[in-house]
Amino acid sequence: MKINSFKDLLVWEKAHTLVLEIYKMTQSFPGNEQFGLISQIRRSSISVCANIAEGYVKSKNDFIRFLDIARGSLEETKCHLILSKDLGYCSEAHFNKLFSLSDEVGKMLYSLKHNLRY
Repeated sequence: MKINSFKDLLVWEKAHTLVLEIYKMTQSFPGNEQFGLISQIRRSSISVCANIAEGYVKSKNDFIRFLDIARGSLEETKCHLILSKDLGYCSEAHFNKLFSLSDEVGKMLYSLKHNLRY
């Protein structure tokens, strides 16, 4: 398959799915988390997608750098997922689903970076 846009990258598709799932999950969080955990987890997950997209149109070296930024944002998102579970804001099953998807995105980011580098 020919890749004409960042939207054609499987890693972007998976990261986009993660964002959508996080938005769904956080709709049921307590209102007092509106400017706390809700905002933080949404922004960090969006950052993963955005950095893949922005890096795609840059030079190879810049794309690699943006993938590193995306990986950092993904780790931040995973930290927020753990907090969400520990605070009782999401079920163990929902946490496991999203954490597994996060791990999958992380492996794909690493693989893409490795393939670009070598």
